[in-house]
Amino acid sequence: MSSATAQAPAKNGRGTLYRGHGGMWSWVGHRVTGVVIFFYLLVHVLDTAMVRVSPEAYDAVIGSYKTWYFALGETALVAAILFHALNGLRIILVDFWKGGTKHQKTLLWVVLAVWTVLFLGFAVRHLSTAFGGH
Repeated sequence: MSSATAQAPAKNGRGTLYRGHGGMWSWVGHRVTGVVIFFYLLVHVLDTAMVRVSPEAYDAVIGSYKTWYFALGETALVAAILFHALNGLRIILVDFWKGGTKHQKTLLWVVLAVWTVLFLGFAVRHLSTAFGGH
């Protein structure tokens, strides 16, 4: 089969073979979370480098991180890191395990289940602490 026929629209009118299926959405999620993590690391390096320029400005920036909206941002960041890490392990299994491609849907559901449990455990504890819990 040539690459032209592999990319041809499916007979059901939905477009390419992968549109809307779990593999495509995990691919999109992996790329988006990778970009989010990259920009977080960039900002983290820049705000830490600020201590050499102006310790007072550094203290002001760090103080702003102790607000409720940064607590929500930290929660989203942990969600991104968890998904990116777990999906990365899934990708490794699909690529290097002989039965990986056969079980990739199951592996995606396992990733989503583990992500949900870990993320909800973190989010409940983190947000309850950030919003006045002990």
